[in-house]
Amino acid sequence: MAALEWSLLVGVAGLIGFSLINLVRNLQQERRLRDAFYYLLETHSGTITLIQLAATARVDAEPAKLYLETQAKAFSILPDVNDEGNTFYRFPTVQRSLSAAEDDEWT
Repeated sequence: MAALEWSLLVGVAGLIGFSLINLVRNLQQERRLRDAFYYLLETHSGTITLIQLAATARVDAEPAKLYLETQAKAFSILPDVNDEGNTFYRFPTVQRSLSAAEDDEWT
């Protein structure tokens, strides 16, 4: 009976460990996406493509697409297509004042 209890304990501990590792990875990915999103807003006049976001955040296309679509919905932005057939999102531009750019309080 002790072996069964020990096996169950090891299994539960392994599951908790795996869940924590997965949670940390998801949080790191979310942070990379958020940082990349706002960086691209500032540096690309509010125009962002899926490939730009995925490449800048260094994540796969699917989580980048989900993040970009979530942000587009939050800002009531619809995707647009350029003459070459590329889909992009045009968000309101971000204007930072000089004092805000020098202020690291928000980064």
